[in-house]
Amino acid sequence: MAERMRPPAVERAELRRRLGRTGAWLFSLSRTATADEARTAAADIEQLGYPALWVGESPDGREAFTNAALLLSATERLHVATGIANIYGRDAVAAANGAATLAEAWGYRFVLGLGVSHKPLVAPRGHEYSAPLPFMRDYLDGMDRASFGVPLAERPPRVLAALRRRMLELAAQHAQGAHTYFVPPEHTAKAREILGQDPVLVPEQAVVVESDAGRAREIAREYAAFYLSLPNYVNNLRELGFSDTDVDGGGSDRLIDAIVARGEPEAIAERVRAHHDAGADHVCVQPLADSVGTQIEHLRLMAPALLG
Repeated sequence: MAERMRPPAVERAELRRRLGRTGAWLFSLSRTATADEARTAAADIEQLGYPALWVGESPDGREAFTNAALLLSATERLHVATGIANIYGRDAVAAANGAATLAEAWGYRFVLGLGVSHKPLVAPRGHEYSAPLPFMRDYLDGMDRASFGVPLAERPPRVLAALRRRMLELAAQHAQGAHTYFVPPEHTAKAREILGQDPVLVPEQAVVVESDAGRAREIAREYAAFYLSLPNYVNNLRELGFSDTDVDGGGSDRLIDAIVARGEPEAIAERVRAHHDAGADHVCVQPLADSVGTQIEHLRLMAPALLG
């Protein structure tokens, strides 16, 4: 690629600046929202002052790169990040050139989050799920070898979905940083120690804007059920000291409260600050609600406390 090569520390500092301290994370914009709803939501998030929007990718939802184009086209300043684009969904050259296309077309507002996904999501697509670390390393090497004819002002930033030591170390060596998901602040502190001070660290924080503890935990358990069925997340929780009793049966109150923040906006902001205090550069907040409109309303309610 013909992009301007800058020192890694400069690239990471610039990514930190662009993302800001707090962003939004909405899976609904990848799976359930119509295109019109997604465009409106992205524009609303930008208007509220959130500097970045993170969206996922799943086998039953929108393809990550075209979805990013949809959201970028509806905004003027908002950075759009994939959290994450599944590396089994496209080869390394397509990922590199797709990221370059989005970055160059929309003023370098695109951030590529990459991940190895999970065997239960990959195998039904006809792929053999390989050992995550070497597969990701080879994929990144393939991206770096890709050729892109359009001159670029800079290299599109990439972060890796990483939970445990070796993938975090790979993120520190071969990306601008790491995007962590379904983690408490204690994991953020551990991740920062492994990454070192320079790489960018971006944890997701699920939240329920609900003061009734019982109702909030009910919503949180609906969200957590899928992730507690995946070995990658469960093994990470065990490393953090959670037991089988915590993980089984939909998650103990202790685990659910550690993973999902609840209450009024200021209480949620305290959890976000805990991630920042533990070493996060940018925290992307995912409001759990039954509609895109309610999620946007919750982001609106939280904005004064989160964006201050």
